[in-house]
Amino acid sequence: MLLSSLAILLLCYLVGSIPFGLIVVKVATGRDVRQIESGRTGGTNAMRAAGLLAGIVTAVLDISKGLVAGLAPLWLMPGYTWLQVFGALLAVLGHNYSIFLVEKDSQNGKLRLRGGAGGAPAFGGALALWPSSWIIILPLAVMVFLFVGYASLTTISVTVSTTVVFLWRAWLGLSPWSYVVYGVLATVIVVWALRPNLERLKHGTERLVGLRAYLKKKVTHLSHSDKQGQQSL
Repeated sequence: MLLSSLAILLLCYLVGSIPFGLIVVKVATGRDVRQIESGRTGGTNAMRAAGLLAGIVTAVLDISKGLVAGLAPLWLMPGYTWLQVFGALLAVLGHNYSIFLVEKDSQNGKLRLRGGAGGAPAFGGALALWPSSWIIILPLAVMVFLFVGYASLTTISVTVSTTVVFLWRAWLGLSPWSYVVYGVLATVIVVWALRPNLERLKHGTERLVGLRAYLKKKVTHLSHSDKQGQQSL
């Protein structure tokens, strides 16, 4: 049983490690997404590198990694809730630290693993644990993206809302408390990966997205137009 559990967990990690963002951007543009902007392989950076469609395709595929990793233990060893929880978590870890994206750090010469931030596979894992969780998690993430305007906070909102959803369900006796552990640990993994973004957020240099970015661009454009108009008078 121990060897079977370890084999399943390894499989979940390998599934999570598939760098779909790298593949999608490479096919779409021939570019290496690791050389663009944040260097991450998730949907947001894939969108920056190859457009909206590439970002959506990447996000859907990354969600599917968490979903498959969360369901695989259920299919292969039914009844082992903790195995399902850690299978989903390993998909998030694999996404963030992919064995397929190992490289040598140019600064210290040490090997490191590249990847994304973990929001999409974490969402997929939540779907595996409770399929209806998307009704709460997805709208909240969209609202944060549009109105708060930071991709990093959107990613964190996915795991935080996952934790709250499973805490509420566990309190009502509708799901096991181990699912709450999934939400908490997924949040830790995601926040750790987003440390540089949170540092930029602290200093007010994090890039805006969503409606706030659109409105800021609009205001800047209008201000620029006004200045040109005044100069021409």
